[in-house]
Amino acid sequence: METSDFFLSLLLILLFARVCGELAAWLKVPSVMGEMLAGILLGPSLLGWVEPTHIVQTLAEIGLILLLFEVGLDTDLGRMAKAGSKASIVAVGGFIAPFICGFAASLWLFDLPMLLALFIGGTLTATSIGVTVRVLRDLKRQDSPEAQVVLGAAVLDDILGVVLLAMLYEFSINGGISLTNASKVLVFIAIFMVLAPILAKLIAETIGRYDQISKIDGLIPTTIVALVLFFAWVAHAVGAPALLGGFTAGLALSRRFFLPFGAALMNTDGEFVHRIDTSMKPIIHLFTPIFFVSVGLSLNLREVDWSSSTVLWMSLVFILLAVLSKLAGAFLIRESMLFRWAVGLAMIPRAEVGLIFAELGRVSGVFDNDLYAMLIITIAVTTVLPPFMLKWFYARFGDRLQAEERG
Repeated sequence: METSDFFLSLLLILLFARVCGELAAWLKVPSVMGEMLAGILLGPSLLGWVEPTHIVQTLAEIGLILLLFEVGLDTDLGRMAKAGSKASIVAVGGFIAPFICGFAASLWLFDLPMLLALFIGGTLTATSIGVTVRVLRDLKRQDSPEAQVVLGAAVLDDILGVVLLAMLYEFSINGGISLTNASKVLVFIAIFMVLAPILAKLIAETIGRYDQISKIDGLIPTTIVALVLFFAWVAHAVGAPALLGGFTAGLALSRRFFLPFGAALMNTDGEFVHRIDTSMKPIIHLFTPIFFVSVGLSLNLREVDWSSSTVLWMSLVFILLAVLSKLAGAFLIRESMLFRWAVGLAMIPRAEVGLIFAELGRVSGVFDNDLYAMLIITIAVTTVLPPFMLKWFYARFGDRLQAEERG
């Protein structure tokens, strides 16, 4: 690609991502859906103006790593602990049920290979806390009891999802399921859980000290991006996906990270984490839309055999499984029926987390175009519909739910 052609492609990606994202937000739809639509418009499905070249995919991968960094930075294990056993039950139930349902349907109902079935099951486990938080905030229910359970469950759901993603990536690059390789990834994660708080404290103190005496602006974003890329390189070097490095970097710097066995050892200063968050947001908001646009660019709807009922039938089955299995996790807790419905509906949205699973499956060569399209349809439906379902639910039953909580 000529340099000038690349500049034009990048201009179109950023411009269309912004316009479509704004339009989606105006329609009360998650902006990531608008950004993915921008890729479909620009890509081979419709206009064909932008090709998913290697350099575009590289920028998209940087966006993905930074997106996972932001997820890690916002991860609040204290919130999960505060929500108690209910959040853990909802998270584990809402993680295992979609995985088993997706895996079983893929393997036995649609006769798909084992590895592909694992990826589909993994994609269905995702929960987008970003979509849920936005809807609850719009409804002024972000501090309600059910919201605390949902937010606590979503934290654990994110961690379980990233671990599963790392294991599936390991299986995909080695061409099969291997307990040895899976153990290697788990060992890497375990070692990180021990070393990350110490490393985070050292990094925070070092950067904070030099930021005060630095003669030029931009020390924090420069050093944090370098740190994220270093973690991504380390993750890749040990056989895990680079995006795991981004997540672990964010988690390590989170002021709410603590060791599982109790000692809140060397927690990062909250003010410094806020400065990191503020400094990194413009960079994250520049690169992450490129990832979501690349998802649409990689999808060629013209090559999908729409005359065949297979894609639509599979999409319908997986949409139903995605909804029902997340509701199942909420119905495991001992609460009123309305409380469980509120929690279950809030756990359904997939959005960016589901797209990460689907894109990794495509890049790894596990998904063909038809299966990739099926999963994109499933993710889109389970992202767009739940906000409207939640708003209807609270409009219809919100007063009764509040009365139950007071009484």
